[in-house]
Amino acid sequence: MKKPLIYLLWAARLLAALILLQTLYFKFGAQAESVYIFSKLSVEPWGRIGSGVVELIASILILIPRTSWIGAGLGLGVMAGAIGAHLTVLGIDILGDGGYLFFLALVVALSCGTILVLTRSQWWPIVEQVLNRSKTAGA
Repeated sequence: MKKPLIYLLWAARLLAALILLQTLYFKFGAQAESVYIFSKLSVEPWGRIGSGVVELIASILILIPRTSWIGAGLGLGVMAGAIGAHLTVLGIDILGDGGYLFFLALVVALSCGTILVLTRSQWWPIVEQVLNRSKTAGA
């Protein structure tokens, strides 16, 4: 991989991990904003704590070069849920934040997508192997 792409990959890793780790204070600390969000989604407290655990795991995996694609996949999944919740139940503005949490979810999703694109040489062979096995199992 060329140096500019390596720098982009590390920038995406650091940005996604830092944002995910920063939000853990609010989730694990049962801050009013997090409690409000997960109460509105009818999944308080287990949804708040569960998503925090998944985000912690994703952050750690993102920062390890060999596993960053796994963490990015987890992070993208969690952010897809967050973005979907904002667009359907929560709204863009949460308690007067001007859409800040929605924006952070978009940034993490974009960062995780970038990680997945730049690390495809690590995960695409696994996908191909699974696809080939399913073809031969059906034959």
